[in-house]
Amino acid sequence: MKLLPLTMQEPRKIRTKRRSAIVDTNEKKTRIVKEIKVDTKKCAGCRACEIACSAFHATPKYSSVNTARSRIMVVMDEVKDVFVPIRAGDYAQAECNGRNKYVLDGKEYEECTFCPASCPSRDAFKEPDSGLPLKCDMCESDPPLEKPMCVEACTFGALTYEEREEEIPVSKPEETQEKRGEMKIGLEMLIKKYGFRNVADTVARMGKKG
Repeated sequence: MKLLPLTMQEPRKIRTKRRSAIVDTNEKKTRIVKEIKVDTKKCAGCRACEIACSAFHATPKYSSVNTARSRIMVVMDEVKDVFVPIRAGDYAQAECNGRNKYVLDGKEYEECTFCPASCPSRDAFKEPDSGLPLKCDMCESDPPLEKPMCVEACTFGALTYEEREEEIPVSKPEETQEKRGEMKIGLEMLIKKYGFRNVADTVARMGKKG
């Protein structure tokens, strides 16, 4: 299989302000939902998306490449010519009690193979230095990028970026309080598992990005 060469360069940036939530007279607001669509038939397994993602999330940006730091991972079966890009999702505190199996072109795959979560049962989507879980942030940047780095780097068209607007109800005070409580529980879980120092150092590095 002949792959196109990858050249790393800083992506184009659009200097427009991000669209903020709009509140109307019916106490409704809208939000922008960002989506990356994956066409597995077009994926060649070149892993350019992993390289670009890890470079963007390096400190400082684009200073190094370490695919272990990437928020996207290409699951590969070169014999069957199957390549599936998976983006990092939410952190799971515990591994699943039961798992499904998937059959693709006659081969069985464990559910974990295509799972986007960072969990205790595997090393995928974990920050290599601290062990903290990673999650796709759509390459948030100021000024914002035109599209995430993985999409920018995909020359085969397997990844496409779309935005859509959806209407959501205004959060009630009790819902806001509940979310804060969930955030506190999440931080306590991370500190308990990885230690306060590792969590604090990771947050500090995130604050220096850009």
